[in-house]
Amino acid sequence: MKVIIAEKPDQASKLAAPFKHKKTQGYLEIAPNEFFPRGAYVTWAVGHVCELLPPEEYNPAWKRWSRATLPMIPDKFRYRVMKSKYKQFNIVKQLLHRPDVDEIIIAGDAGREGELIVRTIISTAGARKPMKRLWISSLTEKAVRDGFANLLTEEDTRPLYFEAYSRACADWLVGMNASRIYTILMKEKGVSDVFSAGRVQTPTLALVVKREKEIANFKSEPFWEVFATFQMGKKKYDGKWISKEGETRVNDPQMAEKIAAFCQDKPAEVKELTKERKEFLPPYLFNLSSLQATANKLYKFSPKKTLDIAQKLYLKGVISYPRSDSAFVTPGEAQTFPEILQKLGRQTDYQGLFPAPIQSLMGNKRFVNEKKVTDHYAIIPTEQVPQVSKLPDEERKIYDLIARRLIAAHYEAAIYDYTTVVTIVDGRAEFITKGREQIQEGWRKVIFGDEDAKSSGKGKKGSKADKEDGDNQDDFDDTLLPPLEQGETGTCKKANAKESKTQPPKRYTEGQLITLMKTAGKHLGDQELEKVLMRVEGLGTEATRAGIITMLKDRNYISVTKNQVFATPKGMVLIEAIGDKILASPEMTAKWEQRLSQIGQGEASPQEFMEQVKKLSQKIIEDAVEQSRTWTFEGIDLDALPKRGERGGKGGAGSRGPRESAGTGAGTGGTRGKGGTRNSRGASGGESEGYGSYGYPSDSSGYVAAGVERSSGGGGAATATASAGSKTSAKTNASAKSDSKSTMGNSIGPCKLCDGEIIDKGDFYGCSHYTKNQCKLTIGKKILGKAVSATNAKRILTKGKSNLIKGFKKGEKTFDAYLVWDEQGKSVRFEFEGK
Repeated sequence: MKVIIAEKPDQASKLAAPFKHKKTQGYLEIAPNEFFPRGAYVTWAVGHVCELLPPEEYNPAWKRWSRATLPMIPDKFRYRVMKSKYKQFNIVKQLLHRPDVDEIIIAGDAGREGELIVRTIISTAGARKPMKRLWISSLTEKAVRDGFANLLTEEDTRPLYFEAYSRACADWLVGMNASRIYTILMKEKGVSDVFSAGRVQTPTLALVVKREKEIANFKSEPFWEVFATFQMGKKKYDGKWISKEGETRVNDPQMAEKIAAFCQDKPAEVKELTKERKEFLPPYLFNLSSLQATANKLYKFSPKKTLDIAQKLYLKGVISYPRSDSAFVTPGEAQTFPEILQKLGRQTDYQGLFPAPIQSLMGNKRFVNEKKVTDHYAIIPTEQVPQVSKLPDEERKIYDLIARRLIAAHYEAAIYDYTTVVTIVDGRAEFITKGREQIQEGWRKVIFGDEDAKSSGKGKKGSKADKEDGDNQDDFDDTLLPPLEQGETGTCKKANAKESKTQPPKRYTEGQLITLMKTAGKHLGDQELEKVLMRVEGLGTEATRAGIITMLKDRNYISVTKNQVFATPKGMVLIEAIGDKILASPEMTAKWEQRLSQIGQGEASPQEFMEQVKKLSQKIIEDAVEQSRTWTFEGIDLDALPKRGERGGKGGAGSRGPRESAGTGAGTGGTRGKGGTRNSRGASGGESEGYGSYGYPSDSSGYVAAGVERSSGGGGAATATASAGSKTSAKTNASAKSDSKSTMGNSIGPCKLCDGEIIDKGDFYGCSHYTKNQCKLTIGKKILGKAVSATNAKRILTKGKSNLIKGFKKGEKTFDAYLVWDEQGKSVRFEFEGK
């Protein structure tokens, strides 16, 4: 008998589907067949079942957050089973140790995280049996059968495990030590919040903060442009004045008016007329980043939402593996395209697109290029084509994008004629006019809108400009120009000067941030490192970028409003504190990923890599201490951050800041104590590209990066009375901040401790006199899962008691209570009905 270990229950069901099988608690039993003559057991993980130990379980002294305990470097990293996953782990363990089981098949997702998840379970279970590896990128019955017919040896993918394990341990070291040192040093400066840092999240945040600073420091300047309307016989068109140096803007309004006055009713002549024909090749097939960027632009889907939807479609067997970084397929996949297109062509949504002009992509290296296929090929529909119109709306939208990309690949180039006209007025003033004419619709019949022209690339054979996110429209528009000839004459019928202002750079959308992370290597200033980051696709991986962005939101480093990404004061403080040190630079990730890639290929030593990471952890601490001597945080709204005493634990208002140990308390920002809940936003702050709080592994598919709790136990508040004086979780903070931007600064009522006012500070209600007299009174906007409205906060301040609030939740229990001001304790506490 064989035991097949999948990564998730749905995946296990797909692996068993081609065979006769029956379901049992925690596993499926496959009947004997040609692949498994004695049958097989198919069981599953539930994402990451095992976690790296938290610091205090390596060394009790590491429980306390103190400079003296840093750097924390375990002699050997160890895993343990997560409490919430223990039941499933025991089922897997029992199967592995059955005497009739003689072989284990690793069947996690075909990538380094899938390798880590399953091998860690096997190792933790103490199983010592022969292993094989199932490596497939599709869950159709055909793909599953082919995969089992061509199993890899365990040695084939063992280096990938070493790569993933090395990254897990290294991210733990950097994340734990960096997060603690910055949290400790910030507290010494009076900022008692919890700051997490990591090799991918921090340089990503630095990109957002840099843009935020560019916007804040931007000074709008007025400029003027001169527009003219020309009449050439019966033909009319417009133009914009251009200087001999090629500038169209004038800084002097009087000069602009003079140019316009000079041109009015003067003779005009077509001085130059050039026409250039350009071919736009069909866009590449999707990899995950390009799919996320497109779905964000078209539907405002967050990157995580797009990945989650794509994962659902993958588990249904209707698209290939979604966490792919490749935009190419092998000839094997290309052979399935005619069947897929035939099935799509029978559906109403696509009937008008068939027959496609190109019948086969074989030999077309724009799409079929085995050398450019990495672990996985592009995201494509499988031959298991669903009834698209019957898919849930969001799944239909993502599937439609993927299907249309494949159909478009079977179409010809889109062809445009670009015309540039230079008109000279009275022999002196020149105006430029640009227009575009569609000659051949090509693939644009399949995909509509400028989005796809921008993603198609230009040039007859494709060029370096042929990038998925490149803007190939230049500054041409869709203006239809009349048929003009060089030397043609007429009159400038109208000319006028128009005032405009320079605009600050725009904030990134989530889709643009994904693209920016992917292309971060373009801006390192070191050609060798740029090549590395470009080769490894920038910051993070296809599978983890969505989780990084989600984590930044959860930890209140960024907020997203109307699809625009804002850096919060907390995010700006952290990047200001780190400065230009290596932790905020893509350079570290470039070197890191280069070595990890070598480990994954069996070309580098994991042990040597870890020795370098240990030295890096020490340097990060030294850099932080050195930098802290010059911290001023000028221009950052520190009032929007919690100060010493504003976070939870007993005592409400006036209690101390973040605990230096990982004990319970609502104010610890996700730190963990006995029986406490654990989340990915914790103070320990392991890198979320694989690790949440305490370095728990994650593949960013929603298990951890989005803040999913990973153990059973009590609620986050230490006591009922701690709630009102505590801050909400980072995820709640991010949401509350986004929802309350319009109310920030509003007065709620008089302060109970001084003569100040309690005002809305975005994440919480706090005293306006904090800067003046360090008044520490705060009321959280969310307490034990329930929002505290401005109305209730005002009642507490003016009447001493809120309305009855229903649905507070602590652990598994819910209760109703009033929030009341305790004059003796100078804090807010619960009061229950009937008291």
